Amino acid sequence: MRHHIENRIYHVEILPPKQDTEKLMDDLAAFTEKFNRVMASGYCACITDNAMGLLAFQGHECIEELGLEAKPDQVMIHLNTFHTKANLDEILATCKRLGIANLLVISGDGSDRLPKLSPADVGATDTAAVTSVELLRYIRREHGSFFHLGVAFNPYEPADHEDEKMERKLAAGAEFVITQPIIERNARVDALLRKHPDLPVIVEAWMSKKLHLLSDAVGYTIPEDTAFDPIATLKSLHLIYPKCGVYLSLLGFKTQYDLIKDTWVVEGGAQ
Repeated sequence: MRHHIENRIYHVEILPPKQDTEKLMDDLAAFTEKFNRVMASGYCACITDNAMGLLAFQGHECIEELGLEAKPDQVMIHLNTFHTKANLDEILATCKRLGIANLLVISGDGSDRLPKLSPADVGATDTAAVTSVELLRYIRREHGSFFHLGVAFNPYEPADHEDEKMERKLAAGAEFVITQPIIERNARVDALLRKHPDLPVIVEAWMSKKLHLLSDAVGYTIPEDTAFDPIATLKSLHLIYPKCGVYLSLLGFKTQYDLIKDTWVVEGGAQ
């Protein structure tokens, strides 16, 4: 992941089609177009796992069924705890077969429609519920060093709780971190960078103009009419965190994609 940061490789979020879509073929065509565009740009396609608890097709199955080329080190699959044991093992086996080594391991958003891993599924004996920590341990134990495992960092959670969990994630085998969306310098992210100066950290840039949708994440209400310029904010984050990578969430492929190649600036304005 350090290679991604040093070579200014964006992490571009792509949502696979929802399973209840009424326009499956159109959604699959859109997924294919976005995925191939990211591959051609040399960026990393980051494919979500039932985002917001909404049942969707899995990234690995879309890639395989559509015959897409997952270029080496240019795909990251999100993997959460809302799976059966058989499905979890199938996802990991398919990723290995396709050469997809980057995983973002998260606890995830659940729903009544989704199964959840039990501690027995992942060989955990010291917990009543499976979190990203137990999932990390399972993947490391079963698959060794094949996968490059990343985890999330939420700077809006109480510091003691989130920092303690981060230490457990790192002890369980996490190699890199992706933050929740930030739009300016964040004291908690700064503290993480100071404590772990050699840890690859990727800050998430919110690319939707609808900033109010972040209200739940940040823990306070953002008015719906709040003005927000995602491209200007992205440029600012590069200047604030020049040694971090950037994950682009809700990127507009029609209106923003062609602009991002000119946003990775460094101090003084040089590209």
